[in-house]
Amino acid sequence: MPKAQRKAQMLDVAERVFAERGYLAASMDEIAELVGVSKPMLYEYFGSKEGLLIGCVHRARTELLERTRQAIAGASSAEEMLRQGLTAFFEFIAEHNRSWSLLRQEAAVTVPSAVAEIEGIRRQQTDLITAVIAGFDSGVDAIEAEAFAEIVVGSAERLALWCERRPEVGPESAAHYVMDVVWRGVADRLSG
Repeated sequence: MPKAQRKAQMLDVAERVFAERGYLAASMDEIAELVGVSKPMLYEYFGSKEGLLIGCVHRARTELLERTRQAIAGASSAEEMLRQGLTAFFEFIAEHNRSWSLLRQEAAVTVPSAVAEIEGIRRQQTDLITAVIAGFDSGVDAIEAEAFAEIVVGSAERLALWCERRPEVGPESAAHYVMDVVWRGVADRLSG
């Protein structure tokens, strides 16, 4: 099996085991067995259990950025772009709900290096939203654009937590709720 495919397989299994058992209870032995590789091979690829978790987070970060970028491509207005980006975010969270819960609760507390990677997810989304705002309206101050992006990311993350308790709220509805509140506050500031 090619190295990239094997690595993806290891990450798939590790993500599932971490989500099912929790990071602390998950074992490299079990993950290796489920993947069908030796434990030393897991260590060769990731260095440690913590490295394997960071690999899972990094992959999620990369995938979320790509899906968000694809979702906003071709949008004709800042409002459409934000709505499509938010919907992509909530779809991603819904598809990865068990892993999302693990990262939010356990990994951020028990694995210090995961904190930086999780913050990196927030930062990449904030940077993307800031760039979108700048692309549609150069008259918005850079600090204001960044503040708006932080508000969007923070509100979306909190709403994703709420959606865990409200599984009947789908990604489109969640995006609508954020747009309903947040967009009103900035629509008059953007010309796009």
